[in-house]
Amino acid sequence: MGKLHEWKQEIWHHKHLILVSLLFLIVSIVLDYYAGVYVTKTSGVVAPDLILDHIPTLDLDFIFIYGYMLVIALIFLYPLIFKVKELHKVIGQFSLLIMIRSAFTCFTHLSVPSSALTFNVPWVISTISFKNDLFFSGHTAVAFLGFLLFRKEKIGYFFLVSSLVLGIVVLFMHVHYSIDVLSAFFITYGSFNIGKWFFNKINHYSR
Repeated sequence: MGKLHEWKQEIWHHKHLILVSLLFLIVSIVLDYYAGVYVTKTSGVVAPDLILDHIPTLDLDFIFIYGYMLVIALIFLYPLIFKVKELHKVIGQFSLLIMIRSAFTCFTHLSVPSSALTFNVPWVISTISFKNDLFFSGHTAVAFLGFLLFRKEKIGYFFLVSSLVLGIVVLFMHVHYSIDVLSAFFITYGSFNIGKWFFNKINHYSR
């Protein structure tokens, strides 16, 4: 009961920051949706890729779909259960990354590689699943963000391994170009540091 009481106190103490971060998340989801609609309607080009040209196409859609869903779930559930005072930062960092990715996808007019494996996503997420939203790889980026957020925790190793595994999965499924995967690590690191500076400022002024 003592830990539950402390958990409730942390939620209440950070309620305003959590609320703001949730609004930030909603905005990022809306932007991501319209960016996805735009790149799906906008015709792009299929580009050659040195790595894809030399690896086979493998059916790894179970890991592609459910592995990614697990990563997203853990990014939010871990701080919600164990580090409530960091929850608003995690939500904010995730939202910022999604916003940045939305902008990048709109300015990168590439079509899915011609050798890409077709897959069916569950109906729950089918409305936010798009084609041609390639640069940069969200699977790789979100998992790597989890590592940056929790790199001092044991779960950080899970996210690091997940970023590598999901990066390999999207390449072998040919649903991303190699540059989408490789750039995800660098862009996510930059997004994380921007968010870190921004949310530290918010915390300073909210005291």
